[in-house]
Amino acid sequence: MAKRDYYEVLGVDRKADDEEVKKAYRKLAVKFHPDKNPGDKNCEEKFKELGEAYEALSDPQKRAAYDQYGHAAFDSRTRGPGSGRGFHDPVDIFREVFGGGAGGIFEDLFGGGRSDPAQSQRGADLRYDLEISLEEAAQGCEREISFSKQEKCDTCQGAGAETGSKVKTCPTCGGRGQVISSRGIFSIAQTCPRCEGAGRVIEKPCKTCHGTGRRERATKIKLKIPPGVDTGSRLRSSGNGEAGMRGGPAGDLYVILHVKSHALFQRDGDDLLCDVPVSFVQAALGAEIEVPTMNGKAHIKIPTGTQPGTTFRLKGKGVKNIQGHGQGDLHVRITVEVPRHLNQAQRARLQEFADLCEENVNPISQGFFDKAKTFFS
Repeated sequence: MAKRDYYEVLGVDRKADDEEVKKAYRKLAVKFHPDKNPGDKNCEEKFKELGEAYEALSDPQKRAAYDQYGHAAFDSRTRGPGSGRGFHDPVDIFREVFGGGAGGIFEDLFGGGRSDPAQSQRGADLRYDLEISLEEAAQGCEREISFSKQEKCDTCQGAGAETGSKVKTCPTCGGRGQVISSRGIFSIAQTCPRCEGAGRVIEKPCKTCHGTGRRERATKIKLKIPPGVDTGSRLRSSGNGEAGMRGGPAGDLYVILHVKSHALFQRDGDDLLCDVPVSFVQAALGAEIEVPTMNGKAHIKIPTGTQPGTTFRLKGKGVKNIQGHGQGDLHVRITVEVPRHLNQAQRARLQEFADLCEENVNPISQGFFDKAKTFFS
């Protein structure tokens, strides 16, 4: 099968400069690398083809020879300028382009970066979901929460090693951080399974924590919740996340708040809404009623003829603004309670009242039915 043109293989123009050639190779080599496509023979062939194309076009002399003689420039049976010059292992070319040393880009592309067994690492952040009441959200409170997390090992004090133990060269990879395995025509470097690419191992890991420097324990902390928080508010507790690896700093704890619904109040930002029922007599004649607030109770005057849905505002009786910008209001919405069960005397008196009513007693309903007549006439 005839070889494809090297410019076509890399997808570049014949006038492409060295940087364009290198950029094209890097993009395609990562895509078709055997480690990313295990067992795919087609990708192995394309990876090999890319290596040949890049090696020819990245070298000025080889590129000049290729431009003049084509593939014949590298055929040992011809006498072209490039004759007798074979191609290198495509994996070696890949390493050269990407920085092939252990711990370089070659390893990072496929998840093989080093992790020094003696180096400390910051602990992970944790999330805790906490449900609180509306009263606690509005007024602020202090809560104690319990959870399990990784804490510093008491035996090795977070070092991960027994007393006097040293870090030594990994016997499996000889300090390279990689082990070599053969796949057909390729020799593939993979992260060492023992040292995980570090090239070094702890001589005597701590028997309690097995070298991690941490153990899982139950813990309790007190959390101060400021007034004005709402569902979705996030509180950060610095240093109360998981302990760091091998003595590294601890992560943070993030507490996500969820405010429970309330039996009396509905919340709208910093304002509160409360539906308060009154009797028909109170609404008709007027009255002074007692209403609940977050801090106790308050009194409001209901004027004569108050209609259902009428809302009264109690300034400053809502929720404190979490940013410190004042306090919301309490909105009291009146609902008129209609009696469900009347005795005979009550019915008689109510009927007597109805007989005494004139048109101006219920102007709203009278106006409604006057308008409705147009639909029935």
